[in-house]
Amino acid sequence: MGDREADQLLVERVQAGDKQAYGLLVNKYQRKLLRLVSRLVRDSAEAEDVVQDAFIKAYRALPGFRGESAFYTWLYRIGVNTAKNWLVASGRRAPTSTALDNEDAENYEDGDRLRDMDTPERVLMSKQLAQTVNAAMERLPEELRTAITLREIDGMAYEEIAEVMACPIGTVRSRIFRAREAIARDLRPLLDTAPDRRW
Repeated sequence: MGDREADQLLVERVQAGDKQAYGLLVNKYQRKLLRLVSRLVRDSAEAEDVVQDAFIKAYRALPGFRGESAFYTWLYRIGVNTAKNWLVASGRRAPTSTALDNEDAENYEDGDRLRDMDTPERVLMSKQLAQTVNAAMERLPEELRTAITLREIDGMAYEEIAEVMACPIGTVRSRIFRAREAIARDLRPLLDTAPDRRW
């Protein structure tokens, strides 16, 4: 049984009144949703509040969920919309970060070997690259930043991103392409690549 089918069974249990089944869905997707929302909402405490609000909204809307899309796609859309509404209400612009999650690195099986390979030059270059990517993403319009985050950081398929962003798949492809081009422009000087090449 795949993730989508397992989620659908949990959704059906919630719709039948099993509140513990919703807790399982929250546990499964809380970190992923927080990672997504944190790219839109700068403050970690506020991001956690937005995620909690998104889960509450999803729970209230769950009786109407028909399973036409994957649960997590539906949940991501609610999360993105909740974050956008929060940003509008607080009069802020959505920031982005691509910093690695330290906990993920610590839990990685070969993490010790990866850390051993870090030379001072590599560490400096990694930091410069990360800062350049973060700055480039910060300057992207919200639609481009959301599309590239969902694709490159959350690993979502184009079809899923189209559902989350409520736009045609062609628009998603265009936004991702434009975001990659903007980031590549800023990375070229660091990577010493020709202007006609992305990396």
